Amino acid sequence: MKTIEQIAAELQGYDPKSLSAAQVNEFLDRLVDPVADVETVSVFNALGRVLAEDVISPISVPPHDNSAMDGFAFEGRQLVRDQPLRLRVAGTAYAGKAWQGAVRAGECIKIMTGAIMPAGMDTVVPLEFVRIEDEDIEIPANVVQPGDNRRLLGEDLMEGRAALKKGDLLGPAAMGLIASLGLPELKVFRRLKVAYFSTGDEILSLGEPPREGAVYDSNRYTVFGLLHRMGIEVLDMGVIRDEPVALEAAFRQAAERADAIITSGGVSMGEADHTKAMMKQLGDVAFWRIAMRPGRPMAVGRLDQTGHPSILFGLPGNPVAVMVTFLAFVRPALQRMMGSRATPPILLKARCGEALRKKPGRTEYQRGIVTTEPDGSLKVRITGNQGSGVLRSMVEANGLIVLHHHQGHVAAGDEVDVMMFDGVI
Repeated sequence: MKTIEQIAAELQGYDPKSLSAAQVNEFLDRLVDPVADVETVSVFNALGRVLAEDVISPISVPPHDNSAMDGFAFEGRQLVRDQPLRLRVAGTAYAGKAWQGAVRAGECIKIMTGAIMPAGMDTVVPLEFVRIEDEDIEIPANVVQPGDNRRLLGEDLMEGRAALKKGDLLGPAAMGLIASLGLPELKVFRRLKVAYFSTGDEILSLGEPPREGAVYDSNRYTVFGLLHRMGIEVLDMGVIRDEPVALEAAFRQAAERADAIITSGGVSMGEADHTKAMMKQLGDVAFWRIAMRPGRPMAVGRLDQTGHPSILFGLPGNPVAVMVTFLAFVRPALQRMMGSRATPPILLKARCGEALRKKPGRTEYQRGIVTTEPDGSLKVRITGNQGSGVLRSMVEANGLIVLHHHQGHVAAGDEVDVMMFDGVI
């Protein structure tokens, strides 16, 4: 396990007083490791979990050639271009059992969706395409080609091949896929445990009466929501006063119980509190000033109280800065700790509805509202006041406009990258 100093030495141009967003993610990728513990869960309990091993298909899906729709199955080589085809109906094939019998030249079988294709049949004409006369059908010229409307054995999954890969994050479609293989349970990595607390004498918990100079703690609830969306087990430790004894107890308890610790507040340069001092005392911690807006100060490191270090993320105190640094840095790191192979969120291109001022040399995340124009293109506008304490702007926004490190001013109509919130927040 490399120390913070050793990891820093591996990063080209590392400067804790001016780290780029890319350097932060590169550092965190080297700092964290996936959990090793594995457990077995049922398919119904697999949503949001991460696969601990490849899922090998025990069967082929579908297990036989079958019809993709209701219609008539026949041998496709009988089709002649620009000529209709007349066939006699020799029977009916239903889903769930094989049709018994032989089909002669000039004959077809009425077939239902999902029914096994009778021997020698390779094409299905949809029911609505044909003209039926007594026991015969006529297929108009050129409405189907040989092989149409037939699902092939194993075209979804072939027996013996990997259906899902280790590290896959399981969504609803994956749950259905696992069930389609007849597998009632699977192995996943255990849930990540993350402890969280807010720091500061000015922070009020819900239920406390207002007092001058104090604010109610919103970070505790946004961080809980962000972690819960990731399927993480959250250890809520409330608000910790800026007192050495209380902070030490909180950090020690969190390190004993959790894989990672998230705090908000107390990491800015020149803070007159004890949070940074306690982090230094109890762990191997780096304090950064990131070239970004919002969310410049951040602390990262390890606290080790049990021989199994907990990863520490010390986030800024302002509500929007907490959410942005979580989405940009903490979430990808936690995904890696969960064992997930998830990639960073896809950035969509949208035309900016207004000019944005931006200095090269830092990454800016501006709250944006993305809409679809009549021509189908995407347009984005900012929510207004971009202050790091304006939490309302995160509610109004449906994504973050990402203005990259080397990017300068944006003119109205220019394309910008947008990190959409849907599926993330």
